[in-house]
Amino acid sequence: MDQTETRLQACFSKVFPKLSREQICRASAGSVAAWDSVASVTLLMLIQEEFGVVAEMDRFEEFTSYEGLLEYVREALAEA
Repeated sequence: MDQTETRLQACFSKVFPKLSREQICRASAGSVAAWDSVASVTLLMLIQEEFGVVAEMDRFEEFTSYEGLLEYVREALAEA
């Protein structure tokens, strides 16, 4: 696990405190009951603050899972 994953998992833990690290790695809007629109906005705000990346809303479908968000953050950081 690299530092990006650790930091992203910390963001997820703030929004979904009942999830274990293993559950976070598999988390998606479809698998986590608490993942609603408010949780999505909160999570995106935390990620933007933590990583200094701005969420591109045309890529919103990628923001519905841990894996999708991890890939997006990695791409955004590589471009910075």
